[in-house]
Amino acid sequence: MCLDDKQQGMVFNIQKYSVHDGPGIRTIVFLKGCSLSCRWCSNPESQKSCAELACNPGRCIDISKCGHCLTACPHGAITCGDDDKPRIDRSHCADCSIPCAEVCPAQGLLVYGKKRAVGDVLRVVEQDMAFYARSGGGLTLSGGEPLLQGSFAVALLREARARRIRTAVETCGMVPADTVREAAPHLSYVLYDIKHMNSEIHETQTGLPNARILENFRILAEEFPHLPILARTPVIPGFNDNEKAVAAIARFIEAYPHVNYELLPYHRLGTQKYHFLGREVPMGEVSLNKAVTDGLQKTALDILGERVQIPR
Repeated sequence: MCLDDKQQGMVFNIQKYSVHDGPGIRTIVFLKGCSLSCRWCSNPESQKSCAELACNPGRCIDISKCGHCLTACPHGAITCGDDDKPRIDRSHCADCSIPCAEVCPAQGLLVYGKKRAVGDVLRVVEQDMAFYARSGGGLTLSGGEPLLQGSFAVALLREARARRIRTAVETCGMVPADTVREAAPHLSYVLYDIKHMNSEIHETQTGLPNARILENFRILAEEFPHLPILARTPVIPGFNDNEKAVAAIARFIEAYPHVNYELLPYHRLGTQKYHFLGREVPMGEVSLNKAVTDGLQKTALDILGERVQIPR
């Protein structure tokens, strides 16, 4: 019996067989909601804390042949576009049970986010216990910012450890310090994003300054010195794709010998989901030259040496 099963959280995906989000083979539980609004976010469906309606027009069989969504929406938020596909007026689309997605036979309408209980989530995670045992993997909480749903995230981590599942979290650190301290004893590994050391520049691209992020990093590194931490920097064109920015982060990390570091090249994998949600892609068509990342890897290596991990 799960003692924390009264705890529920907003989950938008559970992804199995991941090898990029912590040691070994892992199951990633994605929680909705984030304090930051990073322009390069590849999970735009994670940003809002509520369930969201999205439209994949490639799956729609055309409103003239179906039209179930038009009559199912109680708010009149869906109309027929010129291309015979649904058009969603999100100013009228309320946070409801979203019946329009339930009646879509082709799954052209989909919902990002569902309330799930701790035990329900862990039943899915436990299906791959054999893989965790062989590979040293386990559960990773991601988002969004998973620790923003503090009570639910801590309950998941605590119950997972009670079931002998190794745990990790991917965090940007923009959460209350008390949440960090509450979660840390139930963690086996932390992946911690540090995007920029200059607070003003950080705010221009993420929406918030970085003081709390850096303070929470210090809390983890100093108060929980035996907790393995991988600090990560997404290399973003026009933001931190320069030697000065990466060197400043590496020197900050240098003070904590048990912390490793990884640079993550910018990618555009979340572009399609912005379209599904009716949003513009903030970064447009910008791309990152591999030579830039390679040069910044050398900058980090010169400061941190073997503590720099090269992405697989």
